[in-house]
Amino acid sequence: MAQNTDEQKTIPFYPTHIKSEIRVVWILIGIVAVIGMIALFNPVGLEEPADPMVTPDHVKPEWYFLALYQLLKYIPKTIGVLIPIVGVLLLLIWPFFTKIYDSKKKMRLRMIGSAVFIIIVIATTIWGWYS
Repeated sequence: MAQNTDEQKTIPFYPTHIKSEIRVVWILIGIVAVIGMIALFNPVGLEEPADPMVTPDHVKPEWYFLALYQLLKYIPKTIGVLIPIVGVLLLLIWPFFTKIYDSKKKMRLRMIGSAVFIIIVIATTIWGWYS
């Protein structure tokens, strides 16, 4: 009887695959070692070492943190840290107070307060961008 041709063309997974993976790992280790040696003998010294207590003037946060960054410039640090925390907590408990305010007048006051808050956040974000 003739043997199946599919069995003759297959390669066993265990020794062949493990050997090729070990070769790849050794190549990667060699590349990392070469890069490490280059960095050891030719270090990149662009500026003075970082000082965590001094922030350079040109550093600005991303656009979504600019309002908070601007807030921290002009109010004490403790209050500036507590205001966003209280704001997030207020947002979390806000849905539970919607049943308390049933009148149109209180609804209008909440809408005006929300609009003023959004305008303040937009204004401080733009102010932080240009400062």
